Amino acid sequence: MLTALEVKNAKPKEKPYKLTDGHGLFLYVAPSGKKTWRYRFVIAGTESTFVLGEYPVLSLEKARIERAAAREMVKGVKNLCEERRSQEIEQIKKIKRL
Repeated sequence: MLTALEVKNAKPKEKPYKLTDGHGLFLYVAPSGKKTWRYRFVIAGTESTFVLGEYPVLSLEKARIERAAAREMVKGVKNLCEERRSQEIEQIKKIKRL
């Protein structure tokens, strides 16, 4: 787990790098010095990254809260994906009947 001091002291390097906090949350440090909080997640076997916000506007504490909210959204989206698939199957069946 990251500390607020580690986040504050993260300096840009020649190549971008990540500082992981846990549960998919990490700080992305760009060569330009821009720091963004990102959340990595997997839906239906596909890995994706969601940008939560920019540091220091979004502090470590707030980023953790946003990550928790994003995790709940991902859980909801997974159910929506399954529902969408079932609707598509129903549409295919209707087309075949015609």
